[in-house]
Amino acid sequence: MLVDQHCHGVLADDLDEAEFGALITESDSPPVAGSSPVDSALGLAVRRWCPPVFGLPALAGPAAYLAARRAAGGAGATRRLLAAAGLAHLLVDTGLTGAAGRPLLPPVELAALAGAEVHTVVRLEHVAGGVTAEPHAWPEAVDEALATACAGAVAVKSVLAYRAGLAVPPGPPSRAEVVRAAGDTGAGGPGTDRLTHPVLLRHLLWTAVGLGLPIQLHTGFGDPDLRLAEADPALLVDFVRAVEPSGVPLVLLHGYPYHRQAAWLAQAFPHVYADVGLTLSYTGPRAAAVLGEVLELAPFGKVLFSTDAYGLPELFLVGAAQFRHALGRLLASWQADGACGAADARRIGELLSSGNARRLYGI
Repeated sequence: MLVDQHCHGVLADDLDEAEFGALITESDSPPVAGSSPVDSALGLAVRRWCPPVFGLPALAGPAAYLAARRAAGGAGATRRLLAAAGLAHLLVDTGLTGAAGRPLLPPVELAALAGAEVHTVVRLEHVAGGVTAEPHAWPEAVDEALATACAGAVAVKSVLAYRAGLAVPPGPPSRAEVVRAAGDTGAGGPGTDRLTHPVLLRHLLWTAVGLGLPIQLHTGFGDPDLRLAEADPALLVDFVRAVEPSGVPLVLLHGYPYHRQAAWLAQAFPHVYADVGLTLSYTGPRAAAVLGEVLELAPFGKVLFSTDAYGLPELFLVGAAQFRHALGRLLASWQADGACGAADARRIGELLSSGNARRLYGI
């Protein structure tokens, strides 16, 4: 059984073709005429792994698949797909609460449908966005809010890459700097719809370091809100060095197309880990090759599986199936080449599938 070290909630609803397609792409725009999100590497992976859950052959067409999905009902389809993923633990980022204009299943309902144990990952920016204290009191207020939100959590997450990019100065800002930034409501400060002020975001990161929980950081590709060049994990190297004395683990999520940079950081620094979630789903038939590129440098004890599933329950099954298939193909090729033995392959598989996550998060 797998430990999914980073995921989100899902919709347990009946979905039409447009809604379904919108949830298997990082684009937030409708497709151009003659194009469909299903005609993609991820779309192929969905068609490969999900139709058999509903008694259809692999690679069944989208229309037949959606008809079978609707026949099972939203909740029934969700239960089947989550069960087929074979996940023992889910680490759920609770910072996203809706998709396609509908609320996501809360963690307790997700756990019941998946037959898995759910653990909370607190999104720093989501918590801080709800703090409306006066500027002079904001640093302490946000620190208190984060400490309260993280009670019982296994990790925190930052979407700094989306808000200000990953090229952050290495040290924490002074209290005076934070107070000044908290009063700057015209530049992504408190009271705005979206916290983007780089000083406040740095304060959140260093508050998280003080909490001592593993910090998950979005890196690499995402939706169009992202400037991809600013999401290269190599930009974090000064921050990584500054955090190292604390021993607080930093988990670099996703990574692609910078997964080799993430792998290098995981090799070079003892407290850095590389995640392969989202990447293996979206790269479809190339997943084994991309996983091999991560393992070129990253120590086997520093690589983590996740699905990064969001919205569609299919993405839990696709993420798990892509990982198992890619890892199986890769390790079989290594054994055939004499690069490792069967015992080595079993150990590597166990580490990536669950062992590393259990050790890191204490589950």
